[in-house]
Order: sequence, then structure tokens, then C-alpha cells
Amino acid sequence: MNLSFGKSDDSEQWAPVSDLMAALMLIFMFIAIIFVRTVVTAESTYREECDKIYQVLATEFESDFATWDVELLEDLTIRFRSPEVLFEAGEAHIRPRFADILRDFFPRYMKIIHSEQYREDIREIRIEGHTSSDWSGTRDEGEAYFMNMDLSQRRTRTILLFIMKLPISKEYTEWARAHITANGLSSSRLILTVDGKEDRVRSRRVEFRLMTASCRKAGMYG
Repeated sequence: MNLSFGKSDDSEQWAPVSDLMAALMLIFMFIAIIFVRTVVTAESTYREECDKIYQVLATEFESDFATWDVELLEDLTIRFRSPEVLFEAGEAHIRPRFADILRDFFPRYMKIIHSEQYREDIREIRIEGHTSSDWSGTRDEGEAYFMNMDLSQRRTRTILLFIMKLPISKEYTEWARAHITANGLSSSRLILTVDGKEDRVRSRRVEFRLMTASCRKAGMYG
């Protein structure tokens, strides 16, 4: 005689557990899908806000950028690309042509970004000075880097001082002091040719980099 006390089928014990695990997995998957869709939707919305500012800037300066040799980048950076127009080699004095451009550019630029529609989204306007990696009179890369650092810093401070003295800037003085910065970056962000070599001419540039909350949330920069 074969007697069994308190013994039950293992499959009867584990079936409810496996059903519970499957249900939990479905719940977690559902939550993950909702989270991903929310993030994607939010990023898309922020990207649209960035694109609106881009389109307004592009429309405003469409007829000028080619004449000035200026480029509007996707992340709202406005790049002044002609070093021979900007400054004398090794100097921080604004050349007359660049001064004329700034007198035309900056009031129109501020009218857009300081408008009620966009002002709250702006976190910083970074005036960035960039150089090539070389410095006349030295072959030491370290020395050249720091000489160019000093030069690029002086240049951006000169630009900031120039635009803040424009008559239109009196309307924005307090806001500008809190949002516009001068940043000399030396040769830390070189522009390269298609074959990966330094483009020394294009690396010598000035950029007005517009930092916005919406562009940051859209993942357009860190």
C-alpha cells in the first residue's frame, strides 16, 4: 500500500506563481511604454520650440548671412566665419566692417530673443571666441594654446563691451548683464576639413551661441 500525506502536484503550486509573474511583466512593460512615449513626446515638443526660434532667426537674417559670411547652426549658434573681417591677426580691436555688422545684427537679434515670446526660454547668450592652434613666433603647442586663450578672451570682451555700448542696449542692460557672457576658448574647438585636418581659416571665428531651456531639454547639447 502506498500512502501519501500532504503531498500535492508541483504544477498546481507553481502555476499561480507563473501567472502572477507574467502579469507583473505586462504591467512593467506597459509602464515602460508609457514612460518612453512621454519622454519622446516631451523631447519633440521642446525641439519644436527650438525650431521656432531657428526659423525666426533664419527669416530675419536670410538676406544678410551670405553677405556677412555668417552661418546659423541647428543649435541656434550664429557663426561669424570670416577672420579677415573680424580682427587683425593677433589683435583684439574690432575691424570697421565687423563693427558695422554688429551695429546691424545685434539690435535685430535682441529684438527677437528678448521678445515676450522667447525671453523666458533663454538661459545664456555665449559670445565665444575661437582661434586656430598656431601662434606666430612659436612652435610650442602649449604656449600657442595659452597665447590664443588670452587673445580669444580679449576679443570676446571687446565684442561684449562694443554691443553693450550700442544705444539699443540701454533697453536691455539689466537683462543682458545676467544673460550675456564673453568666453575665449582658444583652439579647444577646432573646425576640421573633410579629411580630418585642422581648417585654420574657419577655426578663427566668433560665435553667438544661444542657450535655451527648450534646446537643452531636447538634447541638442549637454
